[in-house]
Amino acid sequence: MQSTLKPFLSALALAAAAANWAPARAGQDTVQVLHWWTAGGEAGALQVLKDELLRHDVQWQDVPIAGGGGAQAMTTLRARVLAGDPPSAAQLAGFDIADWSHQGVLQDLNPIAQRQDWARKVPKALQDFDVYQGRWIAAPIDVHSSNWLWASRQVLTRSGITRPPATWDEFLADLAKVKKAGFVALAAGGQPWQIATMFDGVVLSTGGPDFYRRSLLERDPKVLDSPTMIKAFERMSALRSFVDQGYANRDWNEATAMIMQGRAGFQMVGDWALGEFNHARQVPGKDYLCVRTPGTQGSVTYHSDALVFFKRGAKDLEAQRITAEAVMSPEVQIGFNRIKGSAPALLGVSPESFNACGRKAIADLAQADARGTLLGSLSQGNAVPPAVKGAFFDVIAREFNGAITPTEAARQLAAAAKAQY
Repeated sequence: MQSTLKPFLSALALAAAAANWAPARAGQDTVQVLHWWTAGGEAGALQVLKDELLRHDVQWQDVPIAGGGGAQAMTTLRARVLAGDPPSAAQLAGFDIADWSHQGVLQDLNPIAQRQDWARKVPKALQDFDVYQGRWIAAPIDVHSSNWLWASRQVLTRSGITRPPATWDEFLADLAKVKKAGFVALAAGGQPWQIATMFDGVVLSTGGPDFYRRSLLERDPKVLDSPTMIKAFERMSALRSFVDQGYANRDWNEATAMIMQGRAGFQMVGDWALGEFNHARQVPGKDYLCVRTPGTQGSVTYHSDALVFFKRGAKDLEAQRITAEAVMSPEVQIGFNRIKGSAPALLGVSPESFNACGRKAIADLAQADARGTLLGSLSQGNAVPPAVKGAFFDVIAREFNGAITPTEAARQLAAAAKAQY
């Protein structure tokens, strides 16, 4: 991103913009949104926000980017901003928000944030990304977490397992029981981000929240190349022995389907899987089980999607204001996240309409926020900048696939961290 981008509003227009974040006006407005909420459950969740905007005479105009928030989405967004035609809003997360905040092209949402008291209601860890130089520049709509373990109730029962594992040793023993019973023990996909999602939970389980913070958030080379990190990689190698031969080209939702269909025992993936279970009308406790990755109870490795709003001109301010307020309303947060499988980005919302797994996610989020154990997920882009993430992904995937040893992997993580300083 070039630092020479010119602001799209003059200083005079900016002053007028702050004043115009006030009462709604009648008439039809349009908000054009670039996003990658294109899967079935995601589209259903997004409809909650679209319906709320229609109630305020705002028409949603889709700019969908299929395939997730990777390079294609950022390339499209960057090209539009450089061309002087940014969308009204865009879905961003983690360090991508931080990258755009430096460019001076995002709307200041402070008037709305102060009116709706975002500082008190949004978890503190999210504010590290959503607030820039004292100004809110992003409206968070959800909180996903990666340190979840999902299990097929049917497969566990047929494998002689009466309860989900609470410790790492119990988990390995249960994986062995499922494999012996003739099922796929661990449903997984070979995409680097999926392997890194397992790594989130493994590192947290192996070393605890302080080790996770020092190694993956602070990227201390001495902590990365340590006996504890080597042990974490040894655990990853152990997990590799429980996946099936077809894992290499499998998408995450296909692995989740293996749980739903009673073909596999466990899956280590984030709570976006809950949206799949919800879509299939499966019932927690009856059809599947949801617990934190064994050994990570009390901590949450998180990822949060947010909408940022680009400076386009006075004609777009009203629709942007209404959209930001709608995103941060309890009604939209509850409706959106109940379908999507995530937790609301607002603390204190009622969990009553969520199922058992959704209620657990909300309670765990509040507990982790209070304890200071709400930690950015490496796999989902809330732990390290993109360049570091890519280097870490490569090391983690190669170790999981047996190309390097756990000792070599720990050493290479430390080297990758040093290269970025």
